Amino acid sequence: MELDLLNAIQTIHTPALDTIMCGITRLGNGGVFWLSLGLLLLLKPSKVRAGLILFIAIGLEVLLCNGLLKHLFCRVRPCDVNTAIQLLIARPKDYSFPSGHTAVSFAAVAALYFSGEKLLWKLALIPAVLIAFSRMYLYVHYPTDILGGALLGCLCGYMAYRLAKGLHMEKKQVK
Repeated sequence: MELDLLNAIQTIHTPALDTIMCGITRLGNGGVFWLSLGLLLLLKPSKVRAGLILFIAIGLEVLLCNGLLKHLFCRVRPCDVNTAIQLLIARPKDYSFPSGHTAVSFAAVAALYFSGEKLLWKLALIPAVLIAFSRMYLYVHYPTDILGGALLGCLCGYMAYRLAKGLHMEKKQVK
């Protein structure tokens, strides 16, 4: 069923969309887009807390996703099951579940949400969803990899918020 969905997505390919999706997926490579956002937040005094929570969330995501879960599940990628698909990007060398691109993206979104960044988390959700979709479009992740990555990312964002709260990094109360 998951391969059927991925194969259906393959029917919308166009040269222009291929280029766009390859660019979008690169935003998630190594979490660089999200780390850059965190760095920008650290530069603005009123956003330091959000930046720190974002960095903690990304750290947790790397440990749980790439350090633990991918090795625990060892799920083969769809491009290794259906080798007739010609990949538009380099074949990822690690396992498929959960999607690290999706997990880091949703960790950043959740970190922003839980740190109270009302507008910024909504804006960040746009590239996060696009990055997640691009992984299916490019045939390197199953839909459940994306779902698992999104859930893991949200959990990491929440855990980062709770950790920051425990370290007394709460937002100052305005009376």
